[in-house]
Amino acid sequence: MADLKRIMISLPEYLLEEVDDIVALEKKNRSEFIREAMKLYIREKKNSYLREQMRKGYQEMAVINLTLAQESIPTDEEVQKIFDHALGV
Repeated sequence: MADLKRIMISLPEYLLEEVDDIVALEKKNRSEFIREAMKLYIREKKNSYLREQMRKGYQEMAVINLTLAQESIPTDEEVQKIFDHALGV
């Protein structure tokens, strides 16, 4: 494993008991559990940030698309008139 650094954390007793229960079931140690939990948390935070950025981007594009659609309505009407005239409608 990569160069490991030792840290000290404080946990409420109930949380440490839950960690110890899981560690015992999975036959791991606390350090492995905390590393895995931190990786999962970081991954979820990154995914959450990405989803939020995508949501904002889609909202911005919706405004742009609506503006473009509204700008093209007169053009569409003009094209329809030309076709109608050409077809004798």
